[in-house]
Amino acid sequence: MAKSRTEQLVDRLRELQASSGDVEAAAIVSVDGLSMASSLPADIEEDRVSAMSAAMLSLGERISSELGRGELEQVMVRGENGYVILTAVGEEAVLTVLARKDAKLGLIFLDVNRTVEALSALV
Repeated sequence: MAKSRTEQLVDRLRELQASSGDVEAAAIVSVDGLSMASSLPADIEEDRVSAMSAAMLSLGERISSELGRGELEQVMVRGENGYVILTAVGEEAVLTVLARKDAKLGLIFLDVNRTVEALSALV
C-alpha cells in the first residue's frame, strides 16, 4: 500500500533528524499557518509552531523585500538554547527546524536545503 502524502512528509522530516544529531525537531507548515506534518517533542505544541512559523516567514519576506535584500531564502533565530531555522518550501509551505545551540550550522543548512528539495515534490 502506498504511503499517504502526510506519511511521506513525516518520513522526510524524520530523515532530516536522523541525518544530523543537531536537529531536535522539524515541521512543515502551510503559509496560512496550518500544520502539514511534524516531528516535534511532546512538550511543543504543533499549532503554536505552525502559526509562529507562518508569521515569521511572512515577516522575513517583507523585511527582505522592503530592505532590498531580494527574495527571502531563510530566517534564522538564535536563542540561548539553540536555533530556529525557517526555510520556504515553494510558494505554499515553510520548513521549520529546531537545532541545538552547539549545532554545526553549515551542515544543518546543507541538510535543510536537501530536505526542502525533497519536500518540494510533495507539497
